[in-house]
Amino acid sequence: MSISTTRPLSLPPLRNVLVVGGGGREQALAWAFRRCPEIEGIWISPGNAGTSDLEGCTPLAIAETDHEGMAAACSDHAIDLVVIGPEAPLAAGLADTLRGQGVAVFGPSAEGAQLEASKAWAKQLMQEAGIPTAGYWTVANEQDGLALLQQLQRPLVVKADGLAAGKGVTVANTVEETAAAIQEAFEGRFGRAGEQLVLEERLTGPEVSVFALCDGEDMVLLPPAQDHKRLLEGDQGPNTGGMGAYAPAPLLDQAGLEQAREQILEPTLAALRKRGILYRGVIYAGLMLTDEGPQVIEFNCRFGDPECQTLMPLMGPELARVLQACALGRLADAPALTQVKRCSACVVAAAAGYPVSPRKGDPIAVAFSPGPTNTDQRQLFHAGTRHSTEGVLETSGGRVLAMVAQAADFDQAFAKAYEGLMQVRYDGMQFRTDIGHQVRTPKLS
Repeated sequence: MSISTTRPLSLPPLRNVLVVGGGGREQALAWAFRRCPEIEGIWISPGNAGTSDLEGCTPLAIAETDHEGMAAACSDHAIDLVVIGPEAPLAAGLADTLRGQGVAVFGPSAEGAQLEASKAWAKQLMQEAGIPTAGYWTVANEQDGLALLQQLQRPLVVKADGLAAGKGVTVANTVEETAAAIQEAFEGRFGRAGEQLVLEERLTGPEVSVFALCDGEDMVLLPPAQDHKRLLEGDQGPNTGGMGAYAPAPLLDQAGLEQAREQILEPTLAALRKRGILYRGVIYAGLMLTDEGPQVIEFNCRFGDPECQTLMPLMGPELARVLQACALGRLADAPALTQVKRCSACVVAAAAGYPVSPRKGDPIAVAFSPGPTNTDQRQLFHAGTRHSTEGVLETSGGRVLAMVAQAADFDQAFAKAYEGLMQVRYDGMQFRTDIGHQVRTPKLS
């Protein structure tokens, strides 16, 4: 972020905020916004069963696809800031609709959301801007994909070009696995998202996620995080939307974070501006730390999930103001974003059958009390939950809950998170016991 030599101008009042989405990410954002002393009301649309548990937060029964309904809600509730959580409404242009009504929105336009909504578009932008990333090919049918594979004769990463809820990537270990992934995609595994594929060279190295809060010109970086995509212990099993995370990830120190800013994030923002896109939202850069330096695996146009749940408890009360400043293109006028110097650990509890066919309707028993907002160091964020017609809390999605905890070190943080998870029960509950194995002290046998 550039340094202003003039006194920052005051931002408009920030009393009412609307968070769009119904997952754990949106629950965590609303939880964090409650720390802002100026905010009087927070609405979440559509929210989940945990929304009403957050004091000062009100669910709105408006679908993410209902642009007119969202605009009307902004007018009815005098909304000063909208924060759009999921990628689908961003790609569908919800931010454009609301900005057209004069609402301050943290979230990119539909054109900017192509950074995530089209892998091929993002790869082309990176190539033009000289941003380090794996070599790639784009194919529009099975025949071309298999012909390319026959020519290369090495395993590739197979990615659905469109939005596939974080499950559209196959990192193949053999040529045969690559061929099977290509065939499955073109047979309709990912629907329209898989009508075009991006085939990439495989990279090696640890993965880390970096988040930049952008106002179109400047940016503020959050602490790096690392998530766990595989369903099973030891990073085995199918890819998921994320089974847990931790932050700040020691893989990337301050010098590494600045390198990512200079070589990846700032050039990306500049490349977007060159295309006439004023990107006001978060750029999520999924990086692989290779022997040649950090390279981009993927870009997302929203906060990660579960990285967002992991990071929010580390953010200071200025977060909402910083997002508002980004939405208005005035990051230079924002207060400095303070951060808690602690370790944060997140473990996701998923439903039976996840990620292929998650079971819904299992009653959930929670004997956990999160405690006061500003003093607790453990949080339970709802995601795939709802109340039945009888008022019973039950599962309604693949990833059901996220238990998050903070402590002076990762051993303590994860111990607290798993201790909290033991106070949650439902049939078919599944979670990994090795989240954060990279930063936890191995137990002696």
